[in-house]
Amino acid sequence: MGHTTKIGEKGFTLLELIIVVSIIGILLTIAQPTYKNSVTKAKETVLRENLFAMRSAIDQYYADNQKYPDSLDALVTKGYLRAIPKDPFTDSNTTWILVNSPIPDEQGIYDVKSGSNKISLSGTPYRDW
Repeated sequence: MGHTTKIGEKGFTLLELIIVVSIIGILLTIAQPTYKNSVTKAKETVLRENLFAMRSAIDQYYADNQKYPDSLDALVTKGYLRAIPKDPFTDSNTTWILVNSPIPDEQGIYDVKSGSNKISLSGTPYRDW
């Protein structure tokens, strides 16, 4: 594709460079939405796994102690979780929404939900998961 100049050096014309840069730009524009969706899907998968792990730990705690834990820290202290996982959409482990036991006389955390205000790719809010 190179052309010989007057001095005998090979190089590309400005038009060839502009065309190549334009093609690269078009390809990047096409790939960006796919990349963003794949990142969101990965975060959704992490959120599902974190919620599953915490809910399982809460159920195991209840089965062992006949009461729900007072906090997520109790799950870590008693060895049901190694650490409180981060919410991938808030990037924090302190934004979880704690749902108290529906049984009137029982205290403690019955369920956990995301503290994110964002909407999932399926159209449901993450805090409803």
